[in-house]
Amino acid sequence: MTATQSLMEPLEPFVGEWTIEAELAAATPDVEAKTVFEWMAGKQFLVQRWEIPVPEAPDGLAVIGFDEDTQLYLQHYFDSRGVARLYEMTFSDGVWKLWRKTSDFTPLSFSQRFTGQFGDDGNSIEGRWEIAHDHTTWEHDFDLTYRRIT
Repeated sequence: MTATQSLMEPLEPFVGEWTIEAELAAATPDVEAKTVFEWMAGKQFLVQRWEIPVPEAPDGLAVIGFDEDTQLYLQHYFDSRGVARLYEMTFSDGVWKLWRKTSDFTPLSFSQRFTGQFGDDGNSIEGRWEIAHDHTTWEHDFDLTYRRIT
């Protein structure tokens, strides 16, 4: 096992197929979608793909790797709108955190952060996205619930 593989090993609980339930704004219908987390060959990267059956929400792909410089995971995010973003990420004690507070592939017109908590059985993740339009004042954006299929 390489050093990077051992740093990626804590992400094993994500691997599998999940449904995603999103509780969006009142004007948008609630959404149920699917996502898959799988290892890229060599277990150097974790790949997430999702499909969402409504035009208001994008399909996408994320590639997660470990950054030696920051000692954090990085999630490279791409979606069907043409959006590309880079999120910093941690995963510890069943708590998954993502955040974007600096400009990257797209201008930073707002900051974002996500916190998800794995259920005790490892078969669900209850999460919440927050947004800061002024990069300081955080407000609730939407909730996500992941439920493991396989």
